Amino acid sequence: MNGQPGPGGASFEINAENPQDTVIAGFSHFGLAGLTAANYLVDHLEFEQVGHISADQLPAITPFENGHPRHHTRVFSHEQAGLSVLVGELFVPLWAAQPFSEAVLEWTETEGVDEVAVLQGVTMPHAPDDHQVFYVATDDYREHRLADADVPPMGQGFLDGMNAELVARGMESDLRTAVYVTPVHEQAPDVEAAIRLLNAVGRVYDLEIDTGPLEEFAAEIRGYYEELAERLSERTETEGTENRMYM
Repeated sequence: MNGQPGPGGASFEINAENPQDTVIAGFSHFGLAGLTAANYLVDHLEFEQVGHISADQLPAITPFENGHPRHHTRVFSHEQAGLSVLVGELFVPLWAAQPFSEAVLEWTETEGVDEVAVLQGVTMPHAPDDHQVFYVATDDYREHRLADADVPPMGQGFLDGMNAELVARGMESDLRTAVYVTPVHEQAPDVEAAIRLLNAVGRVYDLEIDTGPLEEFAAEIRGYYEELAERLSERTETEGTENRMYM
């Protein structure tokens, strides 16, 4: 599945067939909470990798572990749970958000995906009472998933980048979409924020997720995530952009 090139010439190709009806995604954003949560979900519940996303005309990374390289953006599935998880370690700048989102949306439509939920941490002024997960979701997602879930709505703000594209498509189609957000701090990974996101996912999707080992999991990959966060910060500064999800 190929997305159309964006203004900067970036394009994306998705090689992943037969995903589950619901896709949960975590990307490289400040604090890496969503990425950490998605990565842990895959590892903890033993999802199987079913594909990946490649990028063209975009500064890329090729992660590796014990000498073995892997794709920067990977798709996993768990048939029993009825979920697929998209783990995106590649930082997608705002100027490439549209072609990336279009590629994902074309893929979900072609593969018959009914629902997409994004996990994300956001840097924002907050009090200790704000250390919880909030949602921004389309009407059909709220009716389908959140009627009995203990997750409050985000009061005010705006989405941009990939999240804006995904939710905008959700408002105009049958694709149920949601973004789950929680405040993050500068350290990477922000484990407490990742735990909050995982607990919310567990409640909404009726999953048994033991977050106890997450501290150990995060410690094992902390050096890698710190380097990833540093690269994210450098590229964001180069673009002259900030995380502008809330104003």
